[in-house]
Amino acid sequence: MSHITVLQKEAISALNLTKDSVVVDCTLGNGGHAKEILSYLGPKGTYIGIDVDGTAIESQKNLQALTKAKVQLVEENFRYLHNVLQHLHIEHVDAVIADLGWRMEQFDGEAGAPRGFSFNKEEPLAMTFGDPHHYAFTAYDIINDWKEEDIANVLYAYGEERYSRRIARKIVEVREQTAICTSTELAQVIKDAVPSVYARRRIHPATKSFQALRIAVNDEFDALRELLLAGFDSLHSGGRMSIISFHSLEDRIVKETFKALTRDQKGVLVTKKPIGPSEEELHINPRARSAKLRTIEKN
Repeated sequence: MSHITVLQKEAISALNLTKDSVVVDCTLGNGGHAKEILSYLGPKGTYIGIDVDGTAIESQKNLQALTKAKVQLVEENFRYLHNVLQHLHIEHVDAVIADLGWRMEQFDGEAGAPRGFSFNKEEPLAMTFGDPHHYAFTAYDIINDWKEEDIANVLYAYGEERYSRRIARKIVEVREQTAICTSTELAQVIKDAVPSVYARRRIHPATKSFQALRIAVNDEFDALRELLLAGFDSLHSGGRMSIISFHSLEDRIVKETFKALTRDQKGVLVTKKPIGPSEEELHINPRARSAKLRTIEKN
């Protein structure tokens, strides 16, 4: 299944772009937002696309051929936005956007080496967005090396998994006999750990645990907090930042950060409530149901 960009029109419209805008797209991915942004920009405009996954950068190298605007593609974690702009000799920008979802190609193992994001495929347990060799630890390390209590805390804090302690106990029990090396092996361990009625639900019982491990491995929440502050700081007065989140924990971080910025009179919310997908979009892409778009404008 190919990736479908969520809230594309709404997110770009909220940025209030002009043909001369300097725009940072912090999650280049498959270029869905990039192409929409470029349709607004003229020869004096600049598009900066950032992605921690080098396969995304490689797949979008043809973007410059689609526009007269200047295109800069950078392989980097968006938490280092300040460093990226400094390297490009750009002090302030007009717009920042980040789509916190991830490409279906990553989920399905089609973007470079398989990394174990999916519990439906036999893949090595890594769950890193970028090259696993550049990470302090992977999902394999958490599952096979961390203490039972620490595993349970990760599953509960980042996945809100109600059976986190049962799952952690089962993981430790299994790994004492043999290492848990693949995504399907881990998914089976989780299924065996939870009550049978929980395992028979429409949503796979490993969903929350896999989410939690991915967030922990990629330090997603701290990276998001750093992006929000760095992105807002990089804006010109009147510049806007749009963030699309996909689960409650992410959205809470965005909401609280924006609330603090408005309370300090540094910015104003473009809409008081987050924008969700339309019925038409949900019909085309049911996966968009949890998406929320929040936009803030700098004073």
